[in-house]
Amino acid sequence: MTAAASLGAVPARRRRTASHTVVAVYGAAGLLTAAGLCRTLWYGVAEPRTALAFGVLIAVGELARWGALPGEREPAPLGAAGALAYALLGENAGRPTGHGVLQTIAVVLAAGLAGAVPHVARGHGPGLDHIVRRILAVGFAAACFQPLYGVIHLRERFGEGPGYAVLLLLLLVLTALCDAVLAALLLRARTRHPFGPLLREELRAMLHIGSAVCATGAVIALGVAVAGLWALPVFCVPLLLAQLSFRRYAAVRTTYTQTIASLARATEIAGYTPHGHARRVAELSCAVGRELGLSGPELTVLEYAALMHDIGQLSLVDPVPDGATARLPVVEQRRIALLGGAVVRQTGVPSAVALVVERQADPYREQPLSARIVRAVNAYDDLAGECATASGPLGALERLRLGTAYDYQPEVVESLARVLSRGAPNPGRAG
Repeated sequence: MTAAASLGAVPARRRRTASHTVVAVYGAAGLLTAAGLCRTLWYGVAEPRTALAFGVLIAVGELARWGALPGEREPAPLGAAGALAYALLGENAGRPTGHGVLQTIAVVLAAGLAGAVPHVARGHGPGLDHIVRRILAVGFAAACFQPLYGVIHLRERFGEGPGYAVLLLLLLVLTALCDAVLAALLLRARTRHPFGPLLREELRAMLHIGSAVCATGAVIALGVAVAGLWALPVFCVPLLLAQLSFRRYAAVRTTYTQTIASLARATEIAGYTPHGHARRVAELSCAVGRELGLSGPELTVLEYAALMHDIGQLSLVDPVPDGATARLPVVEQRRIALLGGAVVRQTGVPSAVALVVERQADPYREQPLSARIVRAVNAYDDLAGECATASGPLGALERLRLGTAYDYQPEVVESLARVLSRGAPNPGRAG
């Protein structure tokens, strides 16, 4: 494979596949929405008081987006739990309900949009992907539960005790899996990252706030079946407290990452490395890591190590020209790496980060995967700046390929080429 081919345009077949995925998912959501709205407008709202109560709950949940951090998987957990509870509602105070699948979709959509109006006015409304996933997930849950409850009468088949609750939880787990698959498919279409790592990341996130959403949805449905609509405000409080706790935890992690990024900029402020070098290496390393199947904590370690990979240069008396350690002798590279690892161990970050920093100058066959990625991407950024007046990124990739016998793992270099071919931010000296 030539460098020109690696950095060429994304193949048309991949673009068409991604486009077809988005069109199929959006089309399914659009058909469900149209059917739900048309059916509800034509026949009217069954059990208006119940629909209004759940609609208010979902709208309040959407309003609780205030303070949501960027990148939150579920910024409105109360709204999601209320929507799932309405989809799995079979009785209200002992009386069977009859709202059905299509009315469930219509109520969830209308309430969600009503609660999102203030956020849209501020320019922070929910993304279209989030709305589409909510419609399809709720439609899946309602389609699995409502027809069966009406025909077989699940309480008689599974009893009044734990069997019915277990069934609800099982349906919620299946719904969460459906939502995780949809989220991974849409991310795959947007970013063209491998589907497997994206799905693992979604499933891992589901174990956190997703489990609280599913549990609250089941409890609300069971509570309303016994106590009526008064159960709604009672069972909402725990999820609101859980949402607050998760946001505080996410805020602490964000601050921690920003602190590491600020520490990594010390080499730039001191003039040892070019402006933006650590940030570029971190962004591109994470993209390559996803391409190679890393996810979750592995990506976090990779990001931190990439940000701090040059911190050892602060121990040098004379700065390396342009901070380009890739052009130094191997012995000097290893000395800087060991110095950097010693500094990182004093910062309180996980020891795995220090290990990656220490090992980045070793032969790639002796390195962990994260160190192989950081070494290749760091060299690419150094060489791309060196070759800026000549062949630029193409020449940098070719020089990396020439070093695959000892310095750089071939799979990492080819993954880097694929990431660059998809239009990833190109490292360079512009910052």
